[in-house]
Amino acid sequence: MPLLRLHLHARQSRAALLLRVVSRAGRARGVRDRGVGVAAVSTEQPEKQRLLQEALVREGDAYRLLLDGEEEAASEALREVGELYRRSWEEAGPRSFGRLIGVVKAGVLAGDGSEEAAYVRRELGEEADSPVASYALALAFLVEGDDERARAAAAGMREGSEPLDRTADAIEALADRDSDRYAAAVRAIVADFEARDQHLTGVPIADTALVVERIAAERGMAAGVSSPLLPGS
Repeated sequence: MPLLRLHLHARQSRAALLLRVVSRAGRARGVRDRGVGVAAVSTEQPEKQRLLQEALVREGDAYRLLLDGEEEAASEALREVGELYRRSWEEAGPRSFGRLIGVVKAGVLAGDGSEEAAYVRRELGEEADSPVASYALALAFLVEGDDERARAAAAGMREGSEPLDRTADAIEALADRDSDRYAAAVRAIVADFEARDQHLTGVPIADTALVVERIAAERGMAAGVSSPLLPGS
């Protein structure tokens, strides 16, 4: 896969990072579901890719605001992010499940995520046929308090990759209302993010941990993990 030159536009650089991440993960089953291809770095992009790039850029803006403690401004930006991911999903077609993960994660971080969870449920139904789709559904079920289905969806994530396995551990623990298992799982997620030298939006933040911690807080189960990659640390 061709690499971008350093002088390309910042949005194209973020798109290149997305391509590299997906390329590496492509060895794992189901990652092609993100629907990302070489068109992401084209100067004449299809609408689905333009929307995805805008979502990533705006998501990075929102994460910077979160890390700076600007919750209200971050929530506003995240609502825009969710809408961009939704529009990108609708343009991209039925296998671009990573965009639905973006929808529900943005919703959780912007508010309670209930509207976004309902949207994901309507789009995917009750069952998923890939690890990435299972992740989107597992988050949606958790937000809606459907622990049994969240647990089943988390099991479907385990054919994907190690990061998906760690996230599945956290989701299953939340579904089981097991605080000790959840705390261990979210710490493993944070440790993984801390070891990375690249982040999808260009902003070093443990966004997966942040999302599950928001859900955990609603259940009185937040682990309170401290990290430079989390707000308030």
